[in-house]
Amino acid sequence: MAFLNNINERIKKKFDGWFANDVGIDLGTANTLVYRRGKGIVLDEPSVVAVNQKTGRVVAIGEQAKKMIGRTPGHIIAIKPLVDGVISDFEVTEEMIAYLINKAQKDSKKMIGPRVLVGVPSGITNVETRAVRDAARNAGAREVHIIEEPVAAAIGHRLPVKEPVGSVIIDIGGGTTDIAVISLGGIVNAKNLRIAGDKFNQDIISYMRDEYKMLIGEKTAENLKVAIGSLIPQKQKEKYLARGRDLVTGLPREISVTDEDIRRAIGPSIDIILDAVKEVLETTPPEIVSDIIHRGVYLAGGGALIKGLDQLLSAYIEVPVYIVDEPLTVVARGTGIVLEDLDNYREMLIQNDDELPLKN
Repeated sequence: MAFLNNINERIKKKFDGWFANDVGIDLGTANTLVYRRGKGIVLDEPSVVAVNQKTGRVVAIGEQAKKMIGRTPGHIIAIKPLVDGVISDFEVTEEMIAYLINKAQKDSKKMIGPRVLVGVPSGITNVETRAVRDAARNAGAREVHIIEEPVAAAIGHRLPVKEPVGSVIIDIGGGTTDIAVISLGGIVNAKNLRIAGDKFNQDIISYMRDEYKMLIGEKTAENLKVAIGSLIPQKQKEKYLARGRDLVTGLPREISVTDEDIRRAIGPSIDIILDAVKEVLETTPPEIVSDIIHRGVYLAGGGALIKGLDQLLSAYIEVPVYIVDEPLTVVARGTGIVLEDLDNYREMLIQNDDELPLKN
């Protein structure tokens, strides 16, 4: 009987591969990555949509829309439909997901809609989860599954998530920071913060306004963070030329900014993340903590690339800290691994309402 079931499962997988695609989506506040089974990561687009307010039509999505931020006429607005990792504008998100799904499989259209796995922040509400499912279904998916991003990141880095061993993953994205302790196929302890890359950008904008009386845009703040952001002093001070508007004269202005400026700007937000990690470890069962001391903590997401964060965190919690391979794509890679063997990982997905057991 087991042999026949195995044969049937193989036939079903081959059938699905012939008539439908499997698509994994890392639905991020800053960027959305799309994985297609058999192809790997096929798209990495900014989570931005430009909308014409006069007609209500979408003008551009992704990279094209991002280029329009701060440069559009009054009737065209560039929208980020995801705020803090969750949907803030359902219709625009639906348009964006449909565009990404179609673009991801444009060279391999199938007879039926794709099976889609979407990564979302840990701890989102049932209403927010349902919004993601509905948006993906309305965008053409025939089957939608949801996975928490830190779980997908751990799977993407090949951590032993299904074994009785504790693993800690910290995913610092654009809108949220997820801190999760994973063991035996589930999250043992977790914390979600609305402090991540976008907050760091706002911190830099506020710092430049207060310290230098100069207004810079979000794109400039992002460039400063990426170019010279460092949480530990560098032997040779790094400098970057920032351009903006002088708040006193109202005229264009440029100044030289150092890594120390960025450190002072984002320092308070980094402190909150460090305290949150410590809090999670303090409330984690002792047996798992002993695993963590031996195995260390793993950093994922764009925030993992801030220079010195791994060293600072390691010194603060007195545990080794490692940056995962390719931290920007690890969640998307995790969705791909799950799609390759969905039945094996099914217990690690967020259950659909109609999948929950009935209560007596």
